[in-house]
Amino acid sequence: MAFGGFSQGGDRQPTSDINMVPLIDVMLVLLIVFMITAPLLTHSVKIDLPKAASQPNVEKPETVTLALDADGKMFWNNEPLPDDQLVGRLDAAAKQTPQPELHLRADQNTRYQKLAEVMSQAREAGIEKMGFITVPER
Repeated sequence: MAFGGFSQGGDRQPTSDINMVPLIDVMLVLLIVFMITAPLLTHSVKIDLPKAASQPNVEKPETVTLALDADGKMFWNNEPLPDDQLVGRLDAAAKQTPQPELHLRADQNTRYQKLAEVMSQAREAGIEKMGFITVPER
């Protein structure tokens, strides 16, 4: 703050600082005004809403089990399936809504080449969900 003095040494320059007292006074008055008016602005209307509950109707997709034995023979839901009918059955299953899950079960002595061909044909037909069934050791 700049204070004047009556001293003889006039070599000091006056300093120009902002007087903060009026600014603080205005800020405190605004704070009090907002503290009083803020609760009045949060007006709400109490409404009793009706309560309702419903369960979604979810259809479980069926599962199709495709089994391969050690000789390379295929079984569609435990029924023998010739190799030439596999693509037709996979196409029909892929067009169903909801699409069934394909569970692939293979003998441990099945050639991997045959298993890879079946998986490739299922992917080409449009089967989106495919799982493997295994038997744990006891």
